[in-house]
Amino acid sequence: MKNQTESNRNIPNILVVDDVPANLKLLDDILKSEGYKTRPVLSGELALRAAEKEKPDLVLLDIMMPDIDGFEVCRRLKENPDLKDIPVIFISAIGETANVVTAFNYGGVDYINKPFQAEEVIARVKTHLKLRFQSQELLELNERLKQQTKELEELNATKDKFFTIIAHDLKSPFNSIMGFSEMLVEQVRDKTYDGIEQYANIILDSSQRALDLLMNLMDWARSQTGKMEFIPEYFELVNFIKDITSLFEDIAGQKSIIIKKDLPLNAPVFADHAMISTVIRNLISNAIKFTKPGGEITISAIEKPDQLIIMVKDSGIGISNDRIEKLFRLDETYSTPGTKDEKGTGLGLILCKEFIEKHGGKIWVESTPGEGSIFIFTIPNV
Repeated sequence: MKNQTESNRNIPNILVVDDVPANLKLLDDILKSEGYKTRPVLSGELALRAAEKEKPDLVLLDIMMPDIDGFEVCRRLKENPDLKDIPVIFISAIGETANVVTAFNYGGVDYINKPFQAEEVIARVKTHLKLRFQSQELLELNERLKQQTKELEELNATKDKFFTIIAHDLKSPFNSIMGFSEMLVEQVRDKTYDGIEQYANIILDSSQRALDLLMNLMDWARSQTGKMEFIPEYFELVNFIKDITSLFEDIAGQKSIIIKKDLPLNAPVFADHAMISTVIRNLISNAIKFTKPGGEITISAIEKPDQLIIMVKDSGIGISNDRIEKLFRLDETYSTPGTKDEKGTGLGLILCKEFIEKHGGKIWVESTPGEGSIFIFTIPNV
């Protein structure tokens, strides 16, 4: 049954319009003898209804008809966005040049004079069907080329993003590490210890930035090359979040930021351990980056029947609506210095979006400039 249906779809569907039953039957017999699917109708109004109900591949159209003539039928077909590409062959006993010109002006592709020969009808129908299908193939090819062009543009955006990160963002923290390390070495050699703690903190901050960036770069590269497999498993999320949060206590403490947790006693989840770790790590790191000294960050989770909702809320600088739309897009450049001029690339949030979507979840942000942001993501319950 399926093969029969697919076969029928490949048979050209021709709408035949003529108010004379004898002409209609003759054309119908000629076309069916060539294996075409035909729909014969006796008036212009019926032709328009038939075309709207099932789009034909070609229309054979008489001109002189009692309700509306063939010119008007063709005009209405060409005004319909869904039907305007159908080739219309006029077939009429009126052979004057003026009528032929009018037929082409209304959008017809050919004109057959009555009385006609079966061979002529078949030849012209075959020609215009071939041209139609070739045109459709060209349109499909053009769409594929557009899609490939878009994919190439996205690949170029990825390449440019990596070049930017490697050339600037990765170079910057290492310059700080090397520069302040040299200063420490000189001061220790000279036995002058003023500012050593400050330099050490700068080195620590720069090292953490470089490590975060390298981890994101590695995760991104693995995800893009297909080497990062999606391996979900059951694990307890609450303790998992607490373990990750503990890694940021020293960094948050340097800005006198308090990290609070509003979590249930337990929250079992079926998810990829490494991907969820990357998501939570990036969201906490961003929250610290954009929260002013003395502020606070709250990590919370809410269990719903169909999903688990995790939120990372900060009391930071907030994000304007026009920039929120750019946060999760690789083709947009969005990087704002943190409250202590911390640098970032935006790659972490791109990773977060990709990893959460692999789980069938969603990620978004709600923010008020000057008041803070809440990054929210969901993991469906299995």
